Amino acid sequence: MKSAADLPRRSRRPRRPAWAGRTYSLLTASAFVTNLGSHGALIAAAFAVLEAGGDGGDVGLVAAARTLPLVLFLLIGGAVADRLPRHRVMVAANALNCLSQAAFAVLVLAGEPRLWQMMLLTALGGTGQAFFSPAAEGMLLSSVQGEQASRAFAVFRMAMQGAAVGGAALGGAMVAAIGPGWVLAADAVAFAVAGAMRAFLDVSHIPRRTPGGGMLADLREGWREFAGRPWLWGIVVQFSLANAVVAAADAVYGPLVARDHLGGAGPWGLALGFFGAGTVAGALLMTRWKPRRLLLAGTLCVFPLALPSAALAVPVPITVLCAVMFLTGVTLEVFGVSWMTALHQEIPEDKLSRVAAYDWFGSVAMVPLATALAGPAESAFGRTSALWGCAVLIVVVTAAVLCVPDVRNLRRRSKEVAVSPSEQATSADTESPVRGLG
Repeated sequence: MKSAADLPRRSRRPRRPAWAGRTYSLLTASAFVTNLGSHGALIAAAFAVLEAGGDGGDVGLVAAARTLPLVLFLLIGGAVADRLPRHRVMVAANALNCLSQAAFAVLVLAGEPRLWQMMLLTALGGTGQAFFSPAAEGMLLSSVQGEQASRAFAVFRMAMQGAAVGGAALGGAMVAAIGPGWVLAADAVAFAVAGAMRAFLDVSHIPRRTPGGGMLADLREGWREFAGRPWLWGIVVQFSLANAVVAAADAVYGPLVARDHLGGAGPWGLALGFFGAGTVAGALLMTRWKPRRLLLAGTLCVFPLALPSAALAVPVPITVLCAVMFLTGVTLEVFGVSWMTALHQEIPEDKLSRVAAYDWFGSVAMVPLATALAGPAESAFGRTSALWGCAVLIVVVTAAVLCVPDVRNLRRRSKEVAVSPSEQATSADTESPVRGLG
């Protein structure tokens, strides 16, 4: 009998799963790095504003300065990412994020940064994100093939969510220990490292794109792809409303309820941590579970998204709130993986980034309005009524999207080949593997 030391070195080397190719592995590793840095930087930016003498309103202005260019440039970013090599768009966006965060860090470390300077640099970061996000999603969706795609997406999201939880915890600790300037500097380094990794992405599997008729033609083609699929635009509309009220509940009402009833920022941070842990657990679950009706299973798992708002409206004890947040994180990841798998299965490769841009646009467009109206809504109706309103709206829009037949009937295919809306319409008259009847 041979010992482990006698075995050939090659046989003892850990082997990646067949679906975890070089491109996918680089995408996952680089996303982990940037997510780790970015979630710490969000905390650092808020404290940088406060340490410079700003108040809560100034923190909101800096946050809005990032969201506005994200909304304005997302659709253009999607068209650019489908026109140019996606990895080059990602590297260029990372370079912009790196430079803007480095400049932000220098201002903070030098002392007394002005509000307009912080808003300008944050806006540059949001612009980079607007071009990066559609390119990154298109690159990820095209990097895996076959029946293991959903497992690959689950592992990717597990890495992302784990980095988000760890980055927020590490960033908070670093802000307290060494100050926000150094955390912003660390985020700039993270963007530089991730950009360097993304420069080595293998794009040989992506067909060469023929020049189109211009940016407007690309945008119109992306719109036709988006509008021609009821399940796609229906769920995007659903989440444009759901994300808006969740943002209002989490960013405005949650801290206020925590201050008045739960014991302050510490318990609220603990509840958010349980939500993050739930997303990791949900992604882990989806590495094993493959629901046949992708969007039906995913959409049913959106209903628990109403529970945190309802729990804050009561309000429940912190232990119950933590359990609710954990459950919500688990179920939301079931939707997230199912959604990515549906996009991968149904959307042609050359239109992935434009469709992703419409998805991102719908996800963030209503958030600034909702957070701005949260205060007036509390004054007009009361905090409890406003929170119950958030919960009811999530239930209503989720139930409404279940009325779309494609959402109920879209099925996982054993061989994932994207088809056009016209092809789907033609095949709808027969019992195809794409979409079941009834």
